[in-house]
Formats: sequence, structure tokens, C-alpha cells
Amino acid sequence: MSDPDERTWAFKTADSALRTGAESPVDPEDLVMASGADCTPERIEKARRELEENGAAAVERYLP
Repeated sequence: MSDPDERTWAFKTADSALRTGAESPVDPEDLVMASGADCTPERIEKARRELEENGAAAVERYLP
């Protein structure tokens, strides 16, 4: 069974609420919302690390 944090197409957030980074920097909460997961401290920390490693391109994993 896959990790629920690894979902890529189970969006729960309206597209209009998501940002791609083109208009402003992506923050960890944006990345968690783009994944379709609830914002928990653990997921926000994981997203922060992913942004440190991959920069704003990390959100492209979730948003086309």
C-alpha cells in the first residue's frame, strides 16, 4: 500500500486556491494543499524539506 502523503491526483482543494509559484513563492502549506492532503505539522515539515531540496519546482509534481 502506498503512503497517503505520496498521492498525486487526489485533489481536495479548489484550483483557484492553489498557487504555482509564478505569482509568488510557494510555501510549505501550498505544497501540502497541492498534494490534496490535510495540513498537519508533519506534512508541513516534509513539504518544507522538499522545497529546500527542489525549490519551487516541487509543486510541479502535483500541479500540471
